[in-house]
Amino acid sequence: MCRNIHTLHNFEPAATSEEVHAAALQYVRKIAGTTKPSKANQDAFDQAVHEIAHITQHLLDDLVATTPPKNREEEAAKARARAVRSGRYATA
Repeated sequence: MCRNIHTLHNFEPAATSEEVHAAALQYVRKIAGTTKPSKANQDAFDQAVHEIAHITQHLLDDLVATTPPKNREEEAAKARARAVRSGRYATA
């Protein structure tokens, strides 16, 4: 489940609120042990996602980078190349 949480700090352009929300959702899913909460737990689940996304955005806003921002496209290309080299994905 948590494989979808990616580093959000020090990228250009900066992480979007959708990316922050997606990371919070993945985190809560992992902690809760479910991708779809029961109706009885839906409110608590949604509240946790909201609060974690909020504090994550504050963290990202407050972090200071000492290196230049990374380029999203370049980093994605590197990740794809690593995946191909590892044999997880076939080359196209």
